[in-house]
Amino acid sequence: MTTSYPLRPFLAADTVALRDLFAQSIEELTADDYDEDQRLAWAATAADAAAFAERLGAMTTLVVQVDGEYAGFASLKDNTTFEMLYVHPYFAGQGVGSALADAVERLAQGRGAKEITVEASDTAVPFFEARGYVATQRNMVPRDDLWLPNTTMKKRLAADNDS
Repeated sequence: MTTSYPLRPFLAADTVALRDLFAQSIEELTADDYDEDQRLAWAATAADAAAFAERLGAMTTLVVQVDGEYAGFASLKDNTTFEMLYVHPYFAGQGVGSALADAVERLAQGRGAKEITVEASDTAVPFFEARGYVATQRNMVPRDDLWLPNTTMKKRLAADNDS
């Protein structure tokens, strides 16, 4: 089931809403995989609104809004790295993440990327595996004085002229 959602580019005016979505997504959707201190340290990476806006603006960031509500966002960095994918808990499991991932992969492929890489949280690994990503390495990412595990995953993007 692929649901179609309207996608648009990130605007500076989205910053506060996306920062809230980022924190809510981490707090509610990753609780089975990360403890409270880890989730707080992760969410704090967006505490500085100006820095968060600059980070999103420096990448190709796509936003989904449904009836005025922010449903999710995703970012493509350097045309080869799937940098961020966050869905509001209310919209989880409704195809928003898939719609954003489809768009990011098409964008990377359209810009000539042969493969795309993601640093997937433990929560997101099954989502990316289902999309054909393959785990290549386990990582421990420092956040404040904590370590957050994640997995580097890669997916080969089909080239139009490959047989």
